[in-house]
Amino acid sequence: MSWKLGVVGAGSWGTALAVHFADAGHDVLLWARDRDLSCRLAKTRDNHKYLPGVVFPKSLHIVRDLVEVHESAVVLVVVPSHGFRSTIKELLAAAPDPRVRAGLGAAPVTIVSATKGVETETSARMSQVCAEEASAVGREIRFAVLSGPTFAAELARGAPTAAVVASEAPGLAKRLREELATPRFRLYSSSDVVGVELAGAAKNVIAVAAGVVAGLELGHNTVAALITRGLHEMTRLGVACGGEERTFSGLAGLGDLVLTCTGGLSRNRRAGMALAAGKSLAEIEAETAMVAEGIRNSRSLTGLARRQGIEMPIADQMMRVLYEDKDPREALEELMNRERKSEHEL
Repeated sequence: MSWKLGVVGAGSWGTALAVHFADAGHDVLLWARDRDLSCRLAKTRDNHKYLPGVVFPKSLHIVRDLVEVHESAVVLVVVPSHGFRSTIKELLAAAPDPRVRAGLGAAPVTIVSATKGVETETSARMSQVCAEEASAVGREIRFAVLSGPTFAAELARGAPTAAVVASEAPGLAKRLREELATPRFRLYSSSDVVGVELAGAAKNVIAVAAGVVAGLELGHNTVAALITRGLHEMTRLGVACGGEERTFSGLAGLGDLVLTCTGGLSRNRRAGMALAAGKSLAEIEAETAMVAEGIRNSRSLTGLARRQGIEMPIADQMMRVLYEDKDPREALEELMNRERKSEHEL
């Protein structure tokens, strides 16, 4: 039996998930914050702005009001990390439940985050943001995170894709795995929410560096070294924050890192290439409506790393290139001339 699913966020990834699940037989409700975009989606039955060339299935419905999304068994929240908190506030405020008015308490809201990032101001993970906002309004939520090597355009056109869904709620990850997996979208379950969330955020920053390497035409040796050391850096952060080391060798870690550092569809890699070409941060952000999460997360993750007392040299150098106008080539030279140490030293 198929589920009714809500998708909050009509960017490329949100739209791709909505299209895929609708094609797989689920009844999908897609909500866009931008009212004009919502009207265009309903009229044209595609998302030319974020996912051109993909026609909406009949079972994908555009909704104008967030209250309608709460008809769903599961709500996938697919918005940039800097807008996640405000979206969750709005989503929870819109949740209707007659039992609340009767004083009997509200039914739990099942939220699946497909956002890869941490909050800029607080370095909070999306699970922490959800917990804080739910507590503030007295709502119970069941949280899961969906992550992995997933380009929106490829999933939307039916390319075989694998990802991981993680939750600390007993049985939720396995249930989501069984209900949402399709012949074209293989899901694995995990209980390591911390590791999956931080892997998804950190790999974007490493991908900006990979774009710099590509833009400077430094070759495959450099890219391979960057990916390997970037994985070590991500793992160090994740373990320090309570994540499991093995998560970072899986889909949410190594899998997504390789894809984002090498794939031509990677926004973060393209941002790095633009930096190598001499473009400023303002110019890069003005050129596209899509968000490269690695840009903001270079600051939030380096801040988190400092609070944990660990080093993230690649992320730190990318933060300096992005926000302190450091020369990209100089940043890479400094990485090459760091103190020598054991390869496996955390």
